[in-house]
Amino acid sequence: MALLTIQNLPGATIEVAPETTLLAALQGAGYDWMHACGAKGRCTTCRLQVLSGQEHLSPLTAPELRYRAAGRLQGNERLTCQARLGAGEVLGRVPEATKLPHVRYSK
Repeated sequence: MALLTIQNLPGATIEVAPETTLLAALQGAGYDWMHACGAKGRCTTCRLQVLSGQEHLSPLTAPELRYRAAGRLQGNERLTCQARLGAGEVLGRVPEATKLPHVRYSK
């Protein structure tokens, strides 16, 4: 099974089942994660800064490619509603712009 660790979200090391989006895995583990469009790839509020393990994620989807071309998704970011973790480990961070006010984040 694959592992997703969110560096600035205390205790967030999650086993991700095959074919599960990162957002579904986070929500399934009880974490509140911003996703304004309802996880449809129509915004960038669910993005994750990928610090390591990018190679273990599924290829970029059409919405992610569109946002990258528009400069709204950086090279080290993925949309959690689109990205799937096949095997291995991914380490990421919640970007400042998408932190929820009621969630306690670490530095």
